[in-house]
Amino acid sequence: MAIVTLVSGGLDSTLMALLTAESRIEQFPLFINYGQIFCKREYSACINSFKTLHLPRPRRMNLGGFGQTIPSGLTTMKKDVLADAFLPNRNLLFLVCGGAYAQATGASAVAIGFLNEVDHLFPDQTQDFLSSTQVVLSKSYGREIKIVAPLMSFNKAEIVALASGKGIKRWYSCHSGRKNPCGRCIACRQYKFS
Repeated sequence: MAIVTLVSGGLDSTLMALLTAESRIEQFPLFINYGQIFCKREYSACINSFKTLHLPRPRRMNLGGFGQTIPSGLTTMKKDVLADAFLPNRNLLFLVCGGAYAQATGASAVAIGFLNEVDHLFPDQTQDFLSSTQVVLSKSYGREIKIVAPLMSFNKAEIVALASGKGIKRWYSCHSGRKNPCGRCIACRQYKFS
């Protein structure tokens, strides 16, 4: 079995990729530039942490036009990084791209770093969304592509503790794009960087 792991340079997806490697599952990490203002820092953190953890180098897919056309607090500084954080279809875009990459590599699944559904903020972060997307992707590729969220039973505090125990230190999750955490964005608030 092989799996496409959707990675961002953040703690959740880095942990997911490390756990996948520890399970001895062949993985094809995929980093997606969707036009996020923090892309450069995210990608740098992703490459550095994967190198440190001896994980396969992520493949980068460039879809920057998406974020330029669909503005949100994640894609332009003209919008508020917290109040305007929702980017419609961002997770669907990730899964479509992950599914296409799975088709190209022969992988049978796509993994995304969703956490406990109780803490979800947006409608595209639920098990129902993942199940529905799996049906559509499998139909569009003419074969079953599973979508898995291996961290979905964990909350942020549990992820931080587990990642710390695994020695994950180099990651980036601030949506502002700043070198130091802004303390305002959703990621900073979840990790209590304020």
